Amino acid sequence: MNRVESALVDSPPRRLLQRVEAARLARMGGRTPGARVVELGCGPGYGTKLILDVFGAARVDAVDLDPAMIHKAAHRLTRYRGRVNLAEGSATDLTAAFSAFGGGSDAGYGAVFDFAVIHHIPRWREALTEVARVLQPGGRFFFDEVTATALARPSYKNLFDHPTDDRFTAGEFLAELPRHGLHIADRWRTYIGGDYLLGVATRLSSGPGHDDA
Repeated sequence: MNRVESALVDSPPRRLLQRVEAARLARMGGRTPGARVVELGCGPGYGTKLILDVFGAARVDAVDLDPAMIHKAAHRLTRYRGRVNLAEGSATDLTAAFSAFGGGSDAGYGAVFDFAVIHHIPRWREALTEVARVLQPGGRFFFDEVTATALARPSYKNLFDHPTDDRFTAGEFLAELPRHGLHIADRWRTYIGGDYLLGVATRLSSGPGHDDA
C-alpha cells in the first residue's frame, strides 16, 4: 500500500464508506453478538470499531502488516481495551500472527472480516485457506473486495500500488470460495460494473469441495 492509499484508508470518506459497507454486510449475513472474530488487515482500526459496534462481536483478533497502522489502530481502539488483540503479521499465517495471545487456532472463530484487504495479498488463495481454517463450522466470512476490473482502471493504476499478477474478478473470487469449504449461495452483490464485491460465505462442516449447506 503506497502513501496515497495509506492516507485514504484513514480519511473521512473511507470511514463513511466503511459504515455503508458494514451495514450492507450485516443485512446480508446478520450480526455476530458475543463471537470471537478475526479481522484481516485492520488498518487504522475503524473497521475493527465497526465489527464491535455494528456486528456486536465480543472480541476481535486483528492483523496488519504495517506497524504504523497497528499503532493508529491501538490509539483509536483504546476504549475497547480487553476486547481487541492487534498483531503485526500476515493474513496468510494467522497462527504466527496471533501466537502471542494464543489465537489463530483451527476452528477458533465465529467470523472473519475482510474490508478490502485480500486484493492486496499476492497469494490471495492462501488467505482464503486461512479464513476457512480458523472458522468454526457454520462461521461466516464477511468480505468487501476490490476486483481486477477496478484495478485495471486508470484511476487505480495511477494512484495506487497493487499486485499485478493473479488478480481476481468478482466471478473468480466467488468461484474460489467453495474450493476452501466456504459456501456463498446468493449472499453477494457487485457494484459499479463489477468493480466492488460484497458478500458473506459460510464455513461448511464437511470440508472443501462438499457443498452441504
